[in-house]
This record gives sequence, C-alpha cells and structure tokens, in this order.
Amino acid sequence: MARNKLRGLYAITPEAADGARLLADVETALAGGCRIVQYRDKHSAMPERAARARALRELTHRFGATLLINDDLALAFLVKANGVHLGADDGNLIAARAMLGPERILGASCYADFATAQAAAAAGVDYIAFGAVYPSPTKPKAPTAAVDLFSKAKTTLTAATCAIGGITLDNAPPLLTAGADLLAVITDLFGAPDIAARAAAYQRLFEEATP
Repeated sequence: MARNKLRGLYAITPEAADGARLLADVETALAGGCRIVQYRDKHSAMPERAARARALRELTHRFGATLLINDDLALAFLVKANGVHLGADDGNLIAARAMLGPERILGASCYADFATAQAAAAAGVDYIAFGAVYPSPTKPKAPTAAVDLFSKAKTTLTAATCAIGGITLDNAPPLLTAGADLLAVITDLFGAPDIAARAAAYQRLFEEATP
C-alpha cells in the first residue's frame, strides 16, 4: 500500500473497555474523522475477541475506515480485517506478507531500532512503528525512540512510519515535522472528555502539516 494512503490518526483500542463501551467509543472516534483503527486485546477469550472484532469490522466498514488486528493473523482473516500489526515476537514478517497478499496492510513494531525497521521494510511491511516516543502510561518500561528516527526512515525507506507512545495533541507536532505518517493514540483519544472532538483535532494536525 502506498505511503500516502497511510496517514492520519491511528486509534488503538484500550483493553480495559467492555464490548459496548468499546464500540461506542470507536464509533465516536470515527465520527470525529479517524479512519484507521487497531483492535488490541491480549486478555479476552477468543470467542469474545472474535465477536468484538467482527463488530468493529462492520463499524469501520460503515465509515469507510480501515481495521487492523493486533498480533493475530488468524483473527484478521476470520473477520476479514484490512490487515494486521505484528510485534517483534508475533510472527515472521515475510511469511505474514505472503499470507496477507498485496492488498491487506502489514505493520510492524520496530521500537527504537532502525536496523529492525530496515529489516521490516525489506520484508514488505506497509508501515513501521517507532516508540515509545514519549513516556507511555500503557507501556511505562518501553525504550524511548528518538524523533530523528522518523526523518531518517522517510529519506531511506519506502514504508510509512507510525509514532506510538505517550502522544498528545500538545506533543504531536514535532513528530509530524520529523516525518511521521501515523500517530497511534490510545489514552489521549479514548480518555478525552469528547472523543469525537479529540479525533477531529488530531486530523487537523495532519491537514495543517506538510506531507
């Protein structure tokens, strides 16, 4: 997938939300303009995860948005999601690319390691995620990824870049200036008093930034 197709707010679902709250909050984010959602759930039983993923697929389809599944190729195929995001220990990227084919999206966590990003790009991922870019309440022990990783990737790699970890509206602009194509946000989006307004504010950051 072309880099310019992967740009904007990337909403990652909070694991603490129950099913009804999860769907309501994601729908509100989509109403605010978010067009990329990742379903992340490492604790629920498979039947529950499948039911939620199917509901999210129907919801994102209604908004013309993209749904990615975190760390689970089988679930992504089961619910006909648009793609999958894999961490370092979640599977072989080359094999995943072959299974997904050219139309579905494959993303990979590269943490703070540019060599890992180069290998992921060579494996054919559509985007590489660097983070935590700021201290993260979700992953407080994650290593810090330098902002210049994004400018380096933009000039040397064809894959899009995603920033994750502790991102807020206030600290996001330097990441876009450095070349980040996607801003992955959990807490600052789903913990906002007005999720739709927060999503719209993130989208405006991209509209105001130079691609």
